[in-house]
Amino acid sequence: QVQLVESGGGLVQAGGSLRLSCAASGGTFGSYAMGWFRQVPGKEREFVAAITSNGGRTDYADSVKGRFTISRDNAKNTVYLQMNSLKPEDTAVYYCAADAAAWSTSKLKYVYDYWGQGTQVTVSS
Repeated sequence: QVQLVESGGGLVQAGGSLRLSCAASGGTFGSYAMGWFRQVPGKEREFVAAITSNGGRTDYADSVKGRFTISRDNAKNTVYLQMNSLKPEDTAVYYCAADAAAWSTSKLKYVYDYWGQGTQVTVSS
């Protein structure tokens, strides 16, 4: 059983930056692919970014390409999401998730095995 805890959310002005962190415990972090998703009230949870277990491959939603960067530190059992040039439409609760398919960068939320509780990101205009 893997436990995931997100941190780093907050309120930021448009054009600003935030770095989200997701700390994992209770499992072999280095054997999981990791993903970030986001959700606004009344909408489906949507894919943001994913990274393979060794960090060798990443994938991004078109809406965040060139602005967001996913990375991981397996020694610290942590995955990060660096968010730059933030826009009001990036406002959402951001969730990290773990996928036991180590070499996957799936955009499909149902393939992920474990989820964190989420952290709120609010971007003001």
